[in-house]
Amino acid sequence: MIRVLFVCLGNICRSPIAEGVFCELVKERNLEKYISCDSAGTAAYHTGSLPDRRMRSVAEGHGIKLTHQARQLCQKDFADFHYLLAMDTSNFDHIRKESFKYLGSYLPESQLYLYRMFDPERLGSSIVPDPFYDQLPAFEEVYRIVRRSGTSFLDFLIEKHGLQGNEV
Repeated sequence: MIRVLFVCLGNICRSPIAEGVFCELVKERNLEKYISCDSAGTAAYHTGSLPDRRMRSVAEGHGIKLTHQARQLCQKDFADFHYLLAMDTSNFDHIRKESFKYLGSYLPESQLYLYRMFDPERLGSSIVPDPFYDQLPAFEEVYRIVRRSGTSFLDFLIEKHGLQGNEV
């Protein structure tokens, strides 16, 4: 089982929608027996909370129900997950520092990525913008970004691991 962890700051906007969208993409390709995912935040601000109501609303508009409860990145995650996908450079740097603290070395480049690096339309941007202090259109834009990134990342996993699923 390939385990994927999506990471943002508070685990209530970007990483839960990335997790929800990616799970749907995995299901569409019938790859659930090969790939699982979760999400976490680098901070504990919202531990136990559901995703932001605006992000849940956008997700539901695309047929995805977000029920994840926010949690903070922990030491166990470095052993449990094959891929950690950071939503921005601050999250990326935090994950690297934590990996060094817990493991005595940085995660290899083959395990830690900026998620937007998989977005074919990133136009030089490497971050998934945080919509928390913005209006609903920003949440919709984050959905589109994680959908494109997720599709490309899933193609990457299929090729790298020689997976074979079927499109529904």
